[in-house]
Amino acid sequence: MAFRIRYHYRKQPKDIGYANDKHRSVYDAVASAEGVDLAEFHRVESQLANVCRNDRKTMKDFREEYFRKLDFSDVVIEREE
Repeated sequence: MAFRIRYHYRKQPKDIGYANDKHRSVYDAVASAEGVDLAEFHRVESQLANVCRNDRKTMKDFREEYFRKLDFSDVVIEREE
């Protein structure tokens, strides 16, 4: 099954294909498409995951806020028909 990701980067709408076997998450896919280095993000995310073991809301909030600072917005994954 194929997916598409629709998002805004620097206030411009973008649309890319997505496959689970190529990227760890939707956010990794959009960062890769725009050439953004996520080494620092993954380091901090790993530390946060160790501290907030079962707190998914904290992890989601961190991820969304980090990508908002990178100027990504309205990240949505859609199933292709």
